[in-house]
Amino acid sequence: MLCRARVSASRGRRGVAAAELAILLPFLALLFIAAVDFGRIFYYYVTITNCARGGAIYASSDASHTTDTTSITNAALADSPNLSPNPSVSSTTGSDSAGNAYVQVTVTYTFQTISNFPGIANSTTLTRSVRMRVAPP
Repeated sequence: MLCRARVSASRGRRGVAAAELAILLPFLALLFIAAVDFGRIFYYYVTITNCARGGAIYASSDASHTTDTTSITNAALADSPNLSPNPSVSSTTGSDSAGNAYVQVTVTYTFQTISNFPGIANSTTLTRSVRMRVAPP
């Protein structure tokens, strides 16, 4: 008699795991997509940081390069072959308080999430600026 009671109790709980999964599945899917988007936005942020650094290195290598915006843009975009559309690149020059010339390269990219979930922004603008001193002649 005791064995029969245990068997019938286990038969009644067969669908509990499936019901729990059905309840938790939307939350787990949202959590998974949020984690994937976080990884993607981190990857894109590192990529645009490298773009800004590459453009600033090119522009600071020689004083004649600081005004060549086309070459600065090409040098910056060389580090982003897989970004579509291409990020926008701008550069400015100036002098710091000690009179040293510098160039500042700013790269801006609009990141789009995988899907539109409530509480998660659909697009985010990523901006990274790198300032370097221009090499003396």
